[in-house]
Amino acid sequence: MEKIDILGVPVHKVDMKEALNASSNFFNKDEKSIIVTPNSEIVMMAKDDEKFLNIIKEADLVIPDGIGLVIASKIVKNPLKERVTGIDLMENILNYCNENNKSIFIIGGKPGVADKAAQNIVKKYPNIKNWGSHHGYFKGYHIGYEGHDEEKEVIDKINEIKPDILFVAFGAPKQELWIQKYKNEIDTSVLMGVGGSVDVYAGEVKRAPKIYQKLGLEWLYRLIKEPWRYKRMMLLPKFIVQVIVTK
Repeated sequence: MEKIDILGVPVHKVDMKEALNASSNFFNKDEKSIIVTPNSEIVMMAKDDEKFLNIIKEADLVIPDGIGLVIASKIVKNPLKERVTGIDLMENILNYCNENNKSIFIIGGKPGVADKAAQNIVKKYPNIKNWGSHHGYFKGYHIGYEGHDEEKEVIDKINEIKPDILFVAFGAPKQELWIQKYKNEIDTSVLMGVGGSVDVYAGEVKRAPKIYQKLGLEWLYRLIKEPWRYKRMMLLPKFIVQVIVTK
């Protein structure tokens, strides 16, 4: 798959169909496959964090999750095909899992959130019969407790299920760092960082209306609903300026 470089961060030039095709092929590979879903905020993090950047560079699929990346690709005259959001790819992967009797595990979020998300998913996709979930509030590498007994118990719980895909929702870059750290200890084929998508599946957070999604303005909807996020949202214009300056 062709890649584009945005501020030193590689992103695959894929549309949703191609991203899903690549993801479904990962289930049949012998080695582990990692899916990363960067937006402009994550690109800004990665360009200043070599460890995080290297994880993205080594990932098997890096989708353009954010309108900022689409705009940046046009600025550097190497346009992406379309925005491919992590939550939409997750939905398509879940549909694939349902059609092919694959198993899933969801980890992350506050206590009860991953459980509720998983329950809602299997109600919608009843052929996903083998599934598991666990909250992200355990002592582990993602919060500075590498190798803690609680973390070992969680990994054992995942390995009991042996899911075909593990969705990790710690938020970036914690989820990607955790995936990279333990990918070889976890009995799964595919690992994907999904951030706040689990809150949406749990019904804890409402996704932006379709019109906002279609126009790539989900960030604006979140800002309207959660005005305290404005500092994070200011990264988007800063990101665009940096792309213009460095192109």
